[in-house]
Amino acid sequence: MKMELSTTAPAREERLKAGIAFGGTCANLKYCLNKACLNNANRSFSQTYGCQHGLSLGILNTLRNAVVIMHSPLGCGASTNSSVGQGSNFKRLRDPKAEGTIWLSTNLDESDVISGGEKKLRDTIIYADKEFRPEMIIAVSGCVPALIGDDIDGIISDLQSEVAAALIPVTCEGFKTKVMATAYDAAYNGIMKKLLKNVVREENLVEDDFEEIQRKYLLSRHVNIFNVGSMSRADELELERLLNAIGLAVSFLPCYSAPKDFAYSLENSLNISVCGTHDDYYIKYVEQEYGIPFIIDTIPIGRKNTTRWVLKIAEHFNLEKEAEAFLKKEDELLNESLKPYRKNLKGKRVYLGGGAIRIVATAEVLQDLGMEIVGFKGHHIDKFIEPTFEALENIDDVVFNVATQQPFEQVNIVNKLKPDVIVIHSGINNITAKQGLPILPLFGPTNIYMGYAGVFEIACRLSRKIKNNQFNKNISKNRSLPYKREWYDKEPFTYIRED
Repeated sequence: MKMELSTTAPAREERLKAGIAFGGTCANLKYCLNKACLNNANRSFSQTYGCQHGLSLGILNTLRNAVVIMHSPLGCGASTNSSVGQGSNFKRLRDPKAEGTIWLSTNLDESDVISGGEKKLRDTIIYADKEFRPEMIIAVSGCVPALIGDDIDGIISDLQSEVAAALIPVTCEGFKTKVMATAYDAAYNGIMKKLLKNVVREENLVEDDFEEIQRKYLLSRHVNIFNVGSMSRADELELERLLNAIGLAVSFLPCYSAPKDFAYSLENSLNISVCGTHDDYYIKYVEQEYGIPFIIDTIPIGRKNTTRWVLKIAEHFNLEKEAEAFLKKEDELLNESLKPYRKNLKGKRVYLGGGAIRIVATAEVLQDLGMEIVGFKGHHIDKFIEPTFEALENIDDVVFNVATQQPFEQVNIVNKLKPDVIVIHSGINNITAKQGLPILPLFGPTNIYMGYAGVFEIACRLSRKIKNNQFNKNISKNRSLPYKREWYDKEPFTYIRED
């Protein structure tokens, strides 16, 4: 079906039939994926949900030479404060002159709910353009403008001729969807409408045959890798190293990109997904409109997943032999380096929580180290998880919970499974720490998790965490969880139901 851009991106419940509630085993989950029966599941009680507005900012706040305007009450942008310093440092790894995140709020209040907030948005856009002179201004609208009917696209259209910056509307009201990952589509929807355009280059009056052949060859060996907010710069450099080794040049986007990078990204031969959850909406549209092929498969975390990811790319360029020779050597070096860590980690029981694709891929690293996987908790579930299951062994009876947040289910499951260590998404580890277990963050902005180097670093860090867990033990002795004893006696999936 042909994709048509509209004011908002479609919710993933509709577009991908994604699910947000499931409790059972991996075997049950695979069966339900094949039968498409996860889409209608929900909960009769929920403790927390995530909001797509905040997750959209995870991409938008990283863009260089931009001002982000949050057209919403002030609190909707509060989470940005925690990432401003990190964002400025990471931007400067790409461009030493880059500024940190600049964000403004229209600070909608009760009177704006009655009279409308359009004037505030107009005034804020004009102020941002005059004060900061950015290349682009991104207007991110939340729930309140959607409820009161502010015409964001109309304001953007009217003001574009009055300001120098490119104006980008992003509509990501939190109440629209329970699948937080719709946020990525919302952010991309604005980018697709305003920043995707062919590069206008100076044409040489005379171009000799060699220059033309050289230019075409370089483009035929150039690929885009779609990074994600949970990747570090070290992750990017590792993936670039792997593809450089088989003769490919690499660019990364969207995170930490400048506006012009999206136009230049159309001059390449292949778009490569790191995680289908993040970028399928965008790269499918680019193929439709610009004819650039794409690969969405597994995520390059773990030995098997990395090998599969690189070989899929190599196959596209008929470079399988070169890739196999290179990967064989990498595999031998990694095997030798993991020997001391396998001795320390063998037999340890692990529970993983976070983005579904990432936790299942990370489980492959842990099995490689001789550890036992006892449970998973994924934020949501859709078809993109399927390739990552293929790298795992003997997991049919392993518990799988699909839950965006819902810490009450997690603590119940962990209490029953009694793992030795937990690998989990940032933000939910505060609850987990109160259970006194060693915790390894599922990702980190300064650590490497991807490729062969990522396997080695995960092993190093896990070994250290398990050796010394006194901090979390002290937390568990002095801070209790807010749940009654009766809850731990119940089935953790008591409140999951099908509509």
